[in-house]
Amino acid sequence: MTALDDIDRALVNALQDDLPLDHRPFAPLAEKLGLTEQALLDRVCALRTSGVLTRFGPFFDAAAMGGAFCLCAMNVPADRFDAVCDQVNAHPEVAHNYERTHKLNMWFVLACETPEGIADIADQIEDETGLPVFRFPKLQEFFIGFRVAA
Repeated sequence: MTALDDIDRALVNALQDDLPLDHRPFAPLAEKLGLTEQALLDRVCALRTSGVLTRFGPFFDAAAMGGAFCLCAMNVPADRFDAVCDQVNAHPEVAHNYERTHKLNMWFVLACETPEGIADIADQIEDETGLPVFRFPKLQEFFIGFRVAA
């Protein structure tokens, strides 16, 4: 893993805040950090390439746009885990797929354009893997403001 300098740390921390809805959203942040816009973008690319940032992008509220989220879990035999993981992750609607030490050892989130899409994709995954997908739909939303200080 790459060691972060003070500017990288400030950048990682700042990227967890709101960026302006603008055709050049990085320009104000670059100026604040004493960088050119291109230098800031180069640093973001380097942080992604090195694995410091594993995901960088907006977080959309699918429900506010008419879509839906659903937490899902599967009981995947250990000898099939990697293959099933590849099958599940092949669906663009799948996010946050994690292995857990539990009978239900694969947990992931489905984010679909419509509430009906949850059932459609979960059913497809069941058909492709031959394993049931347990669905845990959101009953109430909580905003926890999760941040990781660099």
